[in-house]
Amino acid sequence: MTTTADSPVTALRPALVDHAPRRPVLDVVVPVHDEQDDLVPSVERLHAHLASTFPYPFRITIADNASTDRTLVLAVELSQRLPGVAVVHLAEKGRGRALRRVWSASDAEVLAYTDVDLSTDLAALLPLVAPLISGHSDLAIGTRLARGSRVVRGPKREVISRCYNLLLRTTLATRFSDAQCGFKAIRADRARELLPLVEDTGWFFDTELLVLAERRGLRIHEVPVDWVDDPDSRVDIVSTAVEDIRGIVRLARGMASGRIPVTGLPGYSGDDVPRGLTTQLVRFAVVGVASTLAYLALFLLLRGPMGAQGANFAALLLTAIGNTAVNRRFTFGVRGAVDRFRHQLQGLLVFALGLALTAGSLAVLHATAPEPQRWVEVVVLVGANVTATLLRFLLFRSWVFPRRATATTAVALPTQAGPDQRIAR
Repeated sequence: MTTTADSPVTALRPALVDHAPRRPVLDVVVPVHDEQDDLVPSVERLHAHLASTFPYPFRITIADNASTDRTLVLAVELSQRLPGVAVVHLAEKGRGRALRRVWSASDAEVLAYTDVDLSTDLAALLPLVAPLISGHSDLAIGTRLARGSRVVRGPKREVISRCYNLLLRTTLATRFSDAQCGFKAIRADRARELLPLVEDTGWFFDTELLVLAERRGLRIHEVPVDWVDDPDSRVDIVSTAVEDIRGIVRLARGMASGRIPVTGLPGYSGDDVPRGLTTQLVRFAVVGVASTLAYLALFLLLRGPMGAQGANFAALLLTAIGNTAVNRRFTFGVRGAVDRFRHQLQGLLVFALGLALTAGSLAVLHATAPEPQRWVEVVVLVGANVTATLLRFLLFRSWVFPRRATATTAVALPTQAGPDQRIAR
């Protein structure tokens, strides 16, 4: 028996009445859409793991998202055969929509989800939920990007994942390391607070939930995981990336406008960095315009005696030193001599990336037009500098002048969770 999109989840639990009368501590949701090949072996494996290792009552809820193959039929058969397995059917697709529906109706104390391909090693499941059961943490995420994680996937997905999380840190000032790993858990009381605020119903649901949790000062526990990429994954990377970028823009606008309340993030001093992405962008733009004008003036002045590449190098080096010093004080609010040398050294490394962009642009121009007019060189360099400036802002904000944490709370977890897991506040 299954539910419709509007029917209560409890109507799906005849097996629980017979085999698991106690209220579950953990409800693990497995969102699926047309997964008839992977569903049965994956749920059987998950059920066997929980039955043999998890010391509390549990439930596995298969959330079918408008499947058109035999996924729903197989899910119902699993619910009738395995104790503690329930099924929810939704008429519309969307991982976020499925999680919201099941989590909102669940009576478990801790709510989790995992992708149906079980790319994440299930050995990380108990360390994931242990701090939530104990009350030491509010949310927990598996991370493929932390020390101790072991990941097998192609370079394309690796680069996309790291770039996405870098974009989150630079635009939304996030501190969690991996937004999109399909292995997360949340306390039910925290879910009731956050779910009404989350707008996304698709893949961006995870990111939005985590950003809102951080903004409310909740504790997010991270667990390094072993993760093996599913080569048959049907996720459309391009459309997912576009939706994620739209979600980031929506969140940034909401926070800048006040529609989404922006509070001081826990652990930040508040004195070292001017608050707000908008303020930093405006200040950085002012410094960038001044630096670009100074760079062009120096380039034109040195172009004759030093040649195009020599003038480009000298002009970039001089303006990079000044740019780093001014942004340090004016844009990112860092004062005093502490770390000044390190900041300049990091600024020079960022300068090297800008040099590569501008020098490469000049090389391509001269290869196609051996003696271009001076104004053509200026146009090409301005374009390259715009790209370099955007890259410089991202690196300055996330690496050279990041928000500094003043305190980190480490809480020892139960023995089963592993001694090296930490909860950062």
